Amino acid sequence: MSLLTEVLDHNKAFVDAGEYVQFFSDKYPNRGLAILSCMDARIIELLNQALGLKNGDAKMIKNAGALVTHPWGSVMRSLLVAVFELRCKEIMVVAHYDCGMRGLNSKHVLEKAEEAGISTQCIDTLRHAAIDLDGWLTGFDNVEQSVRHSVDMIRNHPLMPKSIPIHGLVIHPTTGKLNLVVDGYSNVADNLPCA
Repeated sequence: MSLLTEVLDHNKAFVDAGEYVQFFSDKYPNRGLAILSCMDARIIELLNQALGLKNGDAKMIKNAGALVTHPWGSVMRSLLVAVFELRCKEIMVVAHYDCGMRGLNSKHVLEKAEEAGISTQCIDTLRHAAIDLDGWLTGFDNVEQSVRHSVDMIRNHPLMPKSIPIHGLVIHPTTGKLNLVVDGYSNVADNLPCA
């Protein structure tokens, strides 16, 4: 049995049994919170439990490393939509220790891409098209600095209201212990709106 068949069989049983009822919510997060977190499988349920969240409490945006690497990318767009369209009043960036993005090396990733059949010509074409593959495929060395960087990218975005607190935290992927890196409340009063 394939993984897809297994998932679809489970889904049919889930829907037929009406198990979805326990998850009813609307599109507006009950706690007015948007969270950018890592896609790591160890924190899928742990993060919500560690933050005391239940279904419907927050908008969840996930990517590798909980990184905001570009001010006009999909992560930043999602956060702006959360604020302007989905009534989010606070944002949390929650990275985690022992992240796969820590020390990620573009050379290693591109070697694996070639092993998977991506041609050197394709990689060269991307480089000649002024795409910074090395920067795009490089991780971080320090998770706290990475969180500060993402918080700064969000806070300083010209379309992000200065009244929105942007918090930064790091979660332990085994215990769920949270370490505060940036208290977003301390910066809200200091920021004036863009004129």
